[in-house]
Amino acid sequence: MTEHASSDRHAVSMTHAALCFAGVIGMIAAGLSLFAVSLHSVIFLCLVWTAANARWLGYSYGEIQRLMSDAISRALPAIYIFLLIGMIIASFIHSGTIATLMYYGLSWLSPALFLPVGLIMCALMSLATGTAWGTVGTLGVVFMAMASVLDLSLGMVAGMIVCGATFGDKLSPVSDTTNLAAMSAGTNLYRHIYSMLMTTAPTFLLTLLLFSLLGLNNNIDTLALEQTELIRQTLASHYRLSPWITLLPIIVLFSLSVKRVAAEVTMAVSSLLAVLVAVLYQGQDLALVLNALWENSPGNTGIASLDDLLGRGGMYAMSWTLLLAIMALALGGVMHGAGFLSALLAGLIARVRHRAALVASTIGSGLLGNMAMGEAYISIILNCQLFRDKYQQEALDPALLSRSVEEGATLTTGLIPWTTAGAFYSATLGVAVVDYLPWAFFNYLNALIAIAMAALGIGLLNQSAAARRNTQGPGH
Repeated sequence: MTEHASSDRHAVSMTHAALCFAGVIGMIAAGLSLFAVSLHSVIFLCLVWTAANARWLGYSYGEIQRLMSDAISRALPAIYIFLLIGMIIASFIHSGTIATLMYYGLSWLSPALFLPVGLIMCALMSLATGTAWGTVGTLGVVFMAMASVLDLSLGMVAGMIVCGATFGDKLSPVSDTTNLAAMSAGTNLYRHIYSMLMTTAPTFLLTLLLFSLLGLNNNIDTLALEQTELIRQTLASHYRLSPWITLLPIIVLFSLSVKRVAAEVTMAVSSLLAVLVAVLYQGQDLALVLNALWENSPGNTGIASLDDLLGRGGMYAMSWTLLLAIMALALGGVMHGAGFLSALLAGLIARVRHRAALVASTIGSGLLGNMAMGEAYISIILNCQLFRDKYQQEALDPALLSRSVEEGATLTTGLIPWTTAGAFYSATLGVAVVDYLPWAFFNYLNALIAIAMAALGIGLLNQSAAARRNTQGPGH
């Protein structure tokens, strides 16, 4: 197939872009809902459909392949974290770190307090470390294990974990998405965080209230109490549970994250330390522990739910998620690189007339970007580029743009099954996205509250006079 020069390509019309995007959404909806087709196969069909549309525009096979490869290469840090999270879970299991958290957590965390306390703990860890994925892969796994023992709704608990992890990741000054949104919108990092607090703080308080009310309905019978005590006794008999030693890996993980050490280095160091604890303190075989980093094997405690937990983790366990993420990223690369998403959103932006509609459109386009491209990073950058001039024309603070982009992109990425975040959360927590989505109150209420506030004229930050003069130039 011959290469086509840029001049040979057709421009993407809004109609063509809408048809291409509708085809992708239609195939996903039909494949999953009507025909129960594997998500990987559906995404492959979407990729073929989008590539065919790009080919019709004049892109050669080689150019389409480069669009896919470029998108995947930009997401390599996330792919590294996929693999490292699998290693961390397995190593933390063998070191007794997760067993220690469960042992002590089950002794003081009552069913009534489980959801609100879990939400606060996940939020604080994510706020301090700046990573929702790290929070889900550590505290999230522990809370899911305890929920299984207490016979709580796993979908509800997974939703609570996602809410807390996303809250911290969105607001943390050491979060990659927080810094990326501020940088892409051209605003100060702390101005961006201040802007987000206007909508995020009330949403989090509402989410906390909802989980507190749900927690009051969590009852635990005598049989569940006996099962809980049996789990604690079993953990104590299979591990040496000294918090001063077994919690060292998670303390190091937390400390290095706070110091803003690279996530890959932080996770690798914590995992290797957990391996040392497993071998030197727990007395486990070195080869067994190292093999678990690739593929963990179920425990042999005699309690089925506990054995399943002790078999979690390992790089191989992340393969389903990783392959889906790579395919979704390739799809997003074509959608973005060939201009389909830009053409669709540019047409919508041109029709926006009111400030509240502008905020709603920004949030909605973040959701569309996630659905089309499979991850939030490109969606954040693209939407800041697309909407920046419109916000300047309306004399709105860039921090309002960065806030709205995060509310559309960062918050919704975990609610879509084929995004990197959605696939990761589902694989790590062992709960399908559709099962925890109704309980992820924070993730969708934040957007609704932001739009409602904009409609009421609340929290609409205007540019300062000096900023307007800088934007308009010396002639104004």
